[in-house]
Amino acid sequence: MRAIYVIPVIVAVLVTALSSVFIVDERKKALVLQFGQVRQIKEDAGLGFKMPFIQEVVYYEDRILGLQTAPIEVTLLSDRRLVVDAFARWRIVNLAAFRGAVAAGGEDRAQVLLNNILQQAIPEVLGKTTQDRVLSQDRTGLMNEIRDIARREAQALGVEVIDVRLTRTDLPEQNLAATFARMRAEREREAADEIARGGEAAQRVRAAADRTVVEETSFARRQAEVIRGEADAERNSILAEAYGQNPEFFAFIRSLNAYEVSLRGQNSSIVMQPDSQFFEYLRAPGEVGPIPEPAAAPAEGAAAPEPAEPAAPAEGQ
Repeated sequence: MRAIYVIPVIVAVLVTALSSVFIVDERKKALVLQFGQVRQIKEDAGLGFKMPFIQEVVYYEDRILGLQTAPIEVTLLSDRRLVVDAFARWRIVNLAAFRGAVAAGGEDRAQVLLNNILQQAIPEVLGKTTQDRVLSQDRTGLMNEIRDIARREAQALGVEVIDVRLTRTDLPEQNLAATFARMRAEREREAADEIARGGEAAQRVRAAADRTVVEETSFARRQAEVIRGEADAERNSILAEAYGQNPEFFAFIRSLNAYEVSLRGQNSSIVMQPDSQFFEYLRAPGEVGPIPEPAAAPAEGAAAPEPAEPAAPAEGQ
């Protein structure tokens, strides 16, 4: 009969003992609540104890959590509009403050509150800067400013914002066409400037080359004239020396050259007086006057004319 009473007692004791024990995973933190009030904070992994049936245990993440914000439009200092979103990393550092801020909402409610904080911090920082700074290396400094503002605001939630990164900084769809057209116009203007500068440089090089050609050509012609003059002078000197050695032979050679030049070709004609000095070397030795016409052939049955006695050779021939 005693077993009937002992067994329920043992079961009740075991249930009571199990209800007073809880286990905290190394990835979790725990709060012990009694009628909604925080009675115990358990941040270390292991066993914990609580009052059975009266207190309850609520677990929260001890790991670093991520948050992707919703895209928002931001007006920059230069009146440019950008669509911006960010990614933040955060963790719970104060369980009591976190429980008071999010109540029963837990991490999901904290994500919503942090998203609101970031969507206020991003326009506050980017609204004081220009697009060039947002798209340059100064972007890191801007993200650190957003992180510091969000970290201060998030202290009331019992969380720490570890880092914030801007993941997208795009133009609104309605501004893309105008921005691309403006960028294209700027690039075309830069290209036209480069082409104009290149044309100017090419013109300078071409002018310098033309001037060099004229100078070199003039110098070469002057040198050619000098060389030609020296050659003519040397030739005249040689001719004068040869003429001085044998004037008659020299005159004969010059006459032959003149005959060759003037009688060149099949239809050459010369109109001058027969007794001209030009024909001096075409006459027979000792002959003076025009060149005699060739004698006509004698008629049939007629006596041949007497041959003329040859003229005596001139003295010295």
